[in-house]
Amino acid sequence: MILVLCVLLTGSLVYCALVLAAARSLRKRRPPRLCTSPGISILKPLRGAEAGLADNLRSYMRQDYPGGYEVLFGVDEPGDPARAIAEQVCREFPAVAARCIVTGQGSYTNPKEYSLEQLAAAARYDLWALSDSDIRVTPDFLSVIAAEFQDEHLGLETCPYRGVPGPSFWTTLEVMGMNTEFMPGVLVARIVEGMNFAVGPTIVVRRGVIEAIGGFARVADYYIDDFLLGRYASEAGFGVELSSYVIEHHIAAERFWPSVRHRIMWLRGTRRSRPSGYFGQVFTYTIPIALLVAAAAPALWPAVAAAFLLRYASAWAVAGAVLRDPLIRRRWFLLPLQDVTSFLFYLIAFFGNRIRWRGRSMVLLRDGRLAAPRHSREQAPLAARQRG
Repeated sequence: MILVLCVLLTGSLVYCALVLAAARSLRKRRPPRLCTSPGISILKPLRGAEAGLADNLRSYMRQDYPGGYEVLFGVDEPGDPARAIAEQVCREFPAVAARCIVTGQGSYTNPKEYSLEQLAAAARYDLWALSDSDIRVTPDFLSVIAAEFQDEHLGLETCPYRGVPGPSFWTTLEVMGMNTEFMPGVLVARIVEGMNFAVGPTIVVRRGVIEAIGGFARVADYYIDDFLLGRYASEAGFGVELSSYVIEHHIAAERFWPSVRHRIMWLRGTRRSRPSGYFGQVFTYTIPIALLVAAAAPALWPAVAAAFLLRYASAWAVAGAVLRDPLIRRRWFLLPLQDVTSFLFYLIAFFGNRIRWRGRSMVLLRDGRLAAPRHSREQAPLAARQRG
């Protein structure tokens, strides 16, 4: 048992070293000087009047961009309260080409992809920024991504994000996990295997890439749809990269159980979409492994101390230096608690395939698709059968 723990701890220390290297690699990346200003369509599916929605939407209307751009908001139903907020924001900025479209729900298992499909059909430009409703940007957002897309080989890029917590303690822990656990994993994957995937809050992509991979319908039945958009684009030969621009991901004020359920839900999605990566994720839990080693072999305390130091160094390298997250400076003492609770969620997520998503109870099939609970694991989702 001690030998197994020592192997895990060694692997975890190697992982921390990789995080430090990955953070340094991204810090060195700078967007080129903006020489051309292509038109950009911002596509934002909305659902519900979440806290801070108006301010999130306004940030996209305040772009300091020399080229043309438009903002297309989409809601599933006419009575969605997000529609009134989006239309009010559009009225506040009459100089910006912006409108809210009622897309309908369609037959896709993942309604976000249907909304994106309808918004894309209405888009006038060929460079699209697909952005979630809880994202906030600064006025230079479009200028940075346009400069990066001057590389003709680049077909899709995904933006790293800095989580911003709501007022509850549990969202603080969740955001600390995003900024010190999830994003380091993305940066390490970038230097180890290359960017052959995407992360969801904001993806920038050329129209031709989406058309070449089969449109949004290709991922319409999947939970981790963003990951697959990047994977399919890479497999089709298009360049996929991690942007140098860091967006803000604002988390709603969730209490204990909704926050726990949300974290377990995403871990189950990772387990279904990338099983091998999920097993390898155990090496990212440096502090829990170090505590187990300390309990099993107290004489190994120098290795345990080194593990704590490396974990804090890697957390700061990403959250502090790359993401510029003030939370890691103010709440650094919460990192061990975050890591231990996250490790428990990781173990729990090995079991079960049910998730609560967009107000519905869903089942995650073995290949990562979504299905209603009445379907067995081996059945295709209803939307897939309707299209077939």
